[in-house]
Amino acid sequence: MAANGSREKTAAHGTVTHRLIADHLVAGRAEPGEEIALRIDQTLTQDATGTLVMQELEALGLDRVRTEVSVQYVDHNILQTDERNAEDHAFLRSAARRFGLWYSKPGNGVSHPVHMQHFGMPGKTLAGADSHTCAAGSLGMLALGTGGVEVAMAMAGEPLRIAMPQVWGVRLTGELPPWVSAKDVVLEMLRRHGVKGAVNRVLEYHGPGLACLSAMDRHVIANMGAELGATTTVFPADEAVRGFLRAEGREGDFRPLAPRPGARYDLVEEIDLSALEPLIAKPTSPGNVVPVREVAGEPVHQAVIGSSANPGLRDFAVAAVMAEGRQVAEGVSLDVNPTSRETQQDLMKSGALLSLIAAGARVHQAGCLGCIGMGQAPAAGRNSLRTFPRNFPGRSGTEEDAVWLCSPETAMASALTGRITDPRAFAEEAGLRHPGGEPVRRESRNTAMLEAPPPPEQAASVRLDRGPGISSLPEFEPLPDTLQAPVLLKVGDNVSTDEISPAGAKALPYRSNIPRLAEFTFTRIDPDYPHRAADSARHGGHLVVGGENYGQGSSREHAAITPRYLGLRAVLAKSYARIHWQNLANFGVLALEFTDPADYDRIRQGDELRLTGLHGVLAEAAEPRLVAVNVTRGEEYELRHRLPAHRRAAVRAGGVVRALAAREPERPGRPEQWGRAAA
Repeated sequence: MAANGSREKTAAHGTVTHRLIADHLVAGRAEPGEEIALRIDQTLTQDATGTLVMQELEALGLDRVRTEVSVQYVDHNILQTDERNAEDHAFLRSAARRFGLWYSKPGNGVSHPVHMQHFGMPGKTLAGADSHTCAAGSLGMLALGTGGVEVAMAMAGEPLRIAMPQVWGVRLTGELPPWVSAKDVVLEMLRRHGVKGAVNRVLEYHGPGLACLSAMDRHVIANMGAELGATTTVFPADEAVRGFLRAEGREGDFRPLAPRPGARYDLVEEIDLSALEPLIAKPTSPGNVVPVREVAGEPVHQAVIGSSANPGLRDFAVAAVMAEGRQVAEGVSLDVNPTSRETQQDLMKSGALLSLIAAGARVHQAGCLGCIGMGQAPAAGRNSLRTFPRNFPGRSGTEEDAVWLCSPETAMASALTGRITDPRAFAEEAGLRHPGGEPVRRESRNTAMLEAPPPPEQAASVRLDRGPGISSLPEFEPLPDTLQAPVLLKVGDNVSTDEISPAGAKALPYRSNIPRLAEFTFTRIDPDYPHRAADSARHGGHLVVGGENYGQGSSREHAAITPRYLGLRAVLAKSYARIHWQNLANFGVLALEFTDPADYDRIRQGDELRLTGLHGVLAEAAEPRLVAVNVTRGEEYELRHRLPAHRRAAVRAGGVVRALAAREPERPGRPEQWGRAAA
């Protein structure tokens, strides 16, 4: 256990991040790169990842969650084109009742803003099986996106283990000019640093510029810290947060939390908000950011406003002000996705929704929808402007898509003109004054679509409602000491989990059926991979070679499970995105890094590699280095891993559930059930 001295030393840095970590530190030294264990107060799961989490809770034999609050949201797969999504919703509701979670019904809204409205509390920790869980940092929380197994363990009372990140202080000064908004702040960070700029770092925003940012503005910035690769994003809990909680009827949950004078950051940055201009991320990366004025005039065929990256009432209201008395340009589809039921109600009460509808907008149910390719797929090659957080190739549901990421102001100006338009130029030409801070008042409170968990005695009798499309959690065999296998696939830099295990209306309905979902694995890169991989699984498995930042993007652990189901035993890459690196270990896949990144270029797809002495390399105190022999080319490559002891054990055992089965005295729940797959 962490000594009081370790916590005091951590808190002495004075940053909000260090103070939050000190309050929750269970084990480890909070020095950058060292593994630490954190007590988790709250958890968040959503339906694209939650069915696996519930199967994992079942496999762990857990009676009831041990967190202060755990919530299961249904916000991703809410298009019910056949029975599969509806069956998953029924399973999730029964599991929430059985294990003691709150349940947010389909149509109640996107998990992140709904959690912020109803459950988020300054000073608390939150672990979520969704990479954008970091959005809750807007309230002064330490909110960490991670894999589903990690969240299941947190629900079982286990601490969450992460590598202690550096804390990057971003000082904000000035005030946002008219027609420039919070989305442009985080796009500026992406313009400066790209999608790998904040890997193994926490972004902590502070400074006088915070005064012009509401709590929901901060949500926009915190949400897309995930696109920078950040461990999480943290804001102080100040009067803006108090006002937000007061509007939600929860002022009693407020706790002031600010950096102390002289707070020591590992890195420092400054952004003068008054110097910012409207920005836009070009296809096909959130890091491909340029000023809107540089691409003005490009034709637009679709604009979508909504998603967890722009969920605030003002994000829709400012678009409604721009649309008032105008019409969407011919040939443009304007889609509006309210992000919570309460936001939808307030837009209706104020008349803002009527303005959008009159202008030609198509209004959809509250949820993620097109953000993860669930409907709203654009025409191939036609520009689609979206207020979403990601534009990875094919994520929209269209393989040859052209998705741009921007603010609601830019999206609306472009929808009205039919071409990419700087909202400042649009306003000047239209004689339109900026409406100011909050064009629509926050009035609605709706808790009817949140189901509280039943008391323990009632929950114990709940049976899981398992439809025919819900498979069991696969069991995987331990890692052999010697592995000789072909490189079945070689990929480049920044391969995303969307490219490994696609989202979208075709694949995601199978998220609870691993054998069926596996048929989509890597098909955006190599349509024949599932067939070749399944064949390799019958002959000892295969390897994948990757470049930098392998596995960026969504936290979905399907991107580790389905390749492993198809025989993947190890990945050799230049570097990894944090959550996917964790997920690989959780399901028994060995994540190795090239000591010399140039060795990546020496390996060809189809080469056969031999790795020997793996059990020794993964021993608790062993040197984390080994040599891969390229049997095909007669070459050798030095590799290393960064796995701490508990992840080494998971890889050796064939996955974290198998590894935990060996820890019988320490297991939560019903010990006799640990380690079994769901029958």
